[in-house]
Amino acid sequence: MALHVHLPDGKELELAEGASGADLASAIGPGLARAALAVAADGQVRDLAAPLRDGASVAVITAKSDEALPLVRHDAAHVLATAVMELYPGVKISIGPAIENGFYYDFEFPEGVVLSEADFPAIEERMRAHIKAGEPFVREDLPVAAARERFLAQRQDYKVELIDDLMRDEGVETVSLYTNGPFTDLCRGPHAPSTATVKAFALQSVAGAYWRGDSRRTMLTRIYGTAFLSKQELDAYLEQLELARQRDHRRLGRELGLFMFSELSPGSPFWKPAGMAVWNQLTELWREENQARGYREVKTPMLYDVELWKQSGHWEKYKDNMYFTDVEGRAMGLKPMNCPAHIQIYKDERRSYRDLPVRYSEAGLVHRHEPSGVLHGLMRVRHITQDDAHIFCTDEQVQDEVVQCLRFGFDLYDLFGLEPRLELSTRPEKRIGSDEMWDRAEAALAGALDSEGLAYELNPGDGAFYGPKIDMHLTDSIGRSWQLGTVQLDYSMPERFDLAYTGADNAEHRPVMIHRALLGSFERFIGIMIEHYAGVLPFWLAPVQAIVLPVADRFNEAGEAVVAALGQAGLRAEVDARSESVGRKIRDAELRKVPYMLVLGEREAAEGTVSVRSHGGADRGPVAVGELARELAERARARTD
Repeated sequence: MALHVHLPDGKELELAEGASGADLASAIGPGLARAALAVAADGQVRDLAAPLRDGASVAVITAKSDEALPLVRHDAAHVLATAVMELYPGVKISIGPAIENGFYYDFEFPEGVVLSEADFPAIEERMRAHIKAGEPFVREDLPVAAARERFLAQRQDYKVELIDDLMRDEGVETVSLYTNGPFTDLCRGPHAPSTATVKAFALQSVAGAYWRGDSRRTMLTRIYGTAFLSKQELDAYLEQLELARQRDHRRLGRELGLFMFSELSPGSPFWKPAGMAVWNQLTELWREENQARGYREVKTPMLYDVELWKQSGHWEKYKDNMYFTDVEGRAMGLKPMNCPAHIQIYKDERRSYRDLPVRYSEAGLVHRHEPSGVLHGLMRVRHITQDDAHIFCTDEQVQDEVVQCLRFGFDLYDLFGLEPRLELSTRPEKRIGSDEMWDRAEAALAGALDSEGLAYELNPGDGAFYGPKIDMHLTDSIGRSWQLGTVQLDYSMPERFDLAYTGADNAEHRPVMIHRALLGSFERFIGIMIEHYAGVLPFWLAPVQAIVLPVADRFNEAGEAVVAALGQAGLRAEVDARSESVGRKIRDAELRKVPYMLVLGEREAAEGTVSVRSHGGADRGPVAVGELARELAERARARTD
């Protein structure tokens, strides 16, 4: 009896009963059979050896397929575990998935074994031996009891626990095991035909990871690696990582004296004077641009009765990420978001349709508990200042307000030479509000995007718990993508807080709420900009825009006069009055990435000029101090670079 499957081009192919993905590839052609890694059947990736279902829609996965890279990275994780188990007898294995940029595997090493990156060459050598051997990935499905006994006999406690959980939580009766060479793992699959598909890999780092992310459980050793389908792709990725390492905002922030961290307040940056200069320039930009677009600035408290968070829905969805305290027997929580606070301001007055839209902006300080293991410089912090705004408007005003938010974002990003990529994120599984409300909100955001002719990708299930959103992703100078801006449409909170306005018909109506942040947070945006520009910030944003370098101590007083003239023009300048050679002063100013170095000697002091040198070494020669002050001040005001 034959079975029939449907190919991506719409054609139907007849195969023998029980045919597998490998049989399908061979039926299409020998070239495809050699290139095949797996098969996608009705959208599910499966092993080539798995039998196909009659009537299934199928596609053969090769190295050119989007599904190939995660598959090969999963293979690499198993090869890593194979090598580690051979080199470190008695090691216990837990899990080893593919992740966004590679893979990892978590191990519990025998007592006394402390793994470091110095051990990577030996592990990689053993991995290459298993890859060269082309060991097939062989799947077997066993009754849970048999699989449990197998891992119990091997003293692989973590695998036994995983099987017990599958029996309890999912009621499974069988589990799948995959064997490659001497290694057998509990695994759902799928895998490529053999270890030979791992063409290019590299181990990258070692980290600690609690078993199942629970700080009360055993701390395991996590080995991170990456794998690609070719050595060229791997080399390009490693080169990008090296560029990212050189641009790491944590290192540059320390070297440039912008900020610091302390274990006295984990995850919360301390901003130094140079960093505050950058912060204040961004704040000034934020304030000017908001005012120009009809936003009114507000400021709200940080601490609130927990009843507010219960009413808003944050208690149910977000309480594990909040900080709480007791104030005179009253449970209070630090705000993780500003929206319920802005709602209180809206509710404090009666509103008419003539008042709408109401636009509030706030550089709002919020606190969110991030586990210590995910804290990362300015990119992942617990103390966050959002460039936040909330708009209260009528249903008829929604599209125009969303469009204005997007245009605002485009204008901001254009200052930094960034072009956004847009995503429309729709209803998540855990959400508040009716399906009708979500239908209306998602249609409104899609309508705003379409009205501007903007290209966007759909990101199903990633909306906020209270409404869909448009996210703005930007690519930095070394090709990394960052999510910054967001525009979120919310019909739910106005309902929860019983917000109202009086319409033209003299009846009460419910406003719509738009949540909007464009920089995302000041902390994260500054971190991204430091890395994007490799520390050489645009002139208008630079902490020190010009430094005066007297060639001898006797010119220090003249240098202070130059700094005063530049300061009167609104520029940030200082004098290097150290008794060092001018060459040393120039070198140090270059390391500080100061845009302009102004050399001051006998001739310059007499003529009221400075010899101008740009960061990077370009010499302009002598320029009158007044002329330079006017020129640089105009450049700073224009924010053109």
